[in-house]
Amino acid sequence: QAQLEESGGGSVQTGGALSLSCAASGYTSNTYCVIWFRQAPGKGREGIAHISSINRTDYAHSVKGRFTISQDNAKNTVYLQMNSLKPEDTGMYYCAAASGAYCPSTNPAFSNPEWFHYWGRGTQVTVSS
Repeated sequence: QAQLEESGGGSVQTGGALSLSCAASGYTSNTYCVIWFRQAPGKGREGIAHISSINRTDYAHSVKGRFTISQDNAKNTVYLQMNSLKPEDTGMYYCAAASGAYCPSTNPAFSNPEWFHYWGRGTQVTVSS
């Protein structure tokens, strides 16, 4: 059973940057889609970026141009570089994975969390104004 663990969250001021990591272990398939969701207080989980096993990346409109998702297959780790952070980026950030060569949606904002079977526990990102 695959396990995911996020790291790298923290507190920054508006305009700052953070880099999140999602380390995976126990993968039973060679192909996965990995997605970053975030959840602001009192709101549902929003898909913001995903990467497929063939390195196709897609971003939600809210983060496009500011966030970059990448992966290191040798380390089974997916990264999320977040630049130009805004207070509305505040929330708990989760990585999740689903087996398959492609991500189930071309827009992570339209991804249903129920499509992803493997989840990390999340890491908190707080952006102050």
